[in-house]
Amino acid sequence: MRSHYNGLKTAALFGVLWAVLLGLGAVIGAGMNSAAPLWIFALIGVGTTAYGYWTSDKIAVRSMQAYPVTEQQAPGIYRIVRELSAKANQPMPAIYISPTQAPNAFATGRNPQNAAVCCTEGILNILDERELRGVLGHELMHVYNRDILTSSVAAAVAGVITSVAQMLMFFGGDRRNANPLAMIAMALLAPLAASMVQLAISRTREYDADQDGARLTDDPLALASALRKLELGVQRAPLPQEQQLVNTSHLMIANPFRGGGAAKLFATHPPMAERIARLEKMAGRPL
Repeated sequence: MRSHYNGLKTAALFGVLWAVLLGLGAVIGAGMNSAAPLWIFALIGVGTTAYGYWTSDKIAVRSMQAYPVTEQQAPGIYRIVRELSAKANQPMPAIYISPTQAPNAFATGRNPQNAAVCCTEGILNILDERELRGVLGHELMHVYNRDILTSSVAAAVAGVITSVAQMLMFFGGDRRNANPLAMIAMALLAPLAASMVQLAISRTREYDADQDGARLTDDPLALASALRKLELGVQRAPLPQEQQLVNTSHLMIANPFRGGGAAKLFATHPPMAERIARLEKMAGRPL
């Protein structure tokens, strides 16, 4: 169900990340007698990412203080998720509710067999059943498209780039064998470039989840309507910018923090107006 265009864009963005990492390696290789530090940081990044990927569902649920619910406690969510899972020929994920009035939802898990879908109490209060179905379709497609793996790999490479760049700034190696301007430029610009590419990958995956979720539900206008309500709802009741919430904010269907101006440049989500416009175009008419 993934968009061919967005799939190519994600691959190209990963290419940029790896190019930056290789550029750092070249600079380090020119300034040091050994490129071993680069490989050490890469191994650390792979190890920490593997752990985060394997436990992604538990980390995200814990950060939102979510609790599991039974079908008797949340019959509407169960009915929608069971229908959409069956339509996609995928297993039923675990269902959680987060006790916060900040309206949002997320799905996480390393694969469909180990997935969890979570809605906040806030989103259940502002969406009708049709809109909630649109949101849940979007979240399920994040799992089916393996977006947790994509974001984990992007975070790993970006983290390695940042760590190596910091090492380059503080230690620098043998400057007699390297261009000092290149070293300074890479140390300063590489982390920024890695962060921007990581955010671009996250935004691309949101567009795909919107599109594929709308196809799963056969109702792009329902998701468009939900996104409109979520944009207003987040402005009224944003999540606090605590580090554990910041670390999992990219999983949520809407940016959970209030922000504008320069903050939008570093947002993990694409603009709501653009997402809504794309969904309306899928439906062939405005909402």
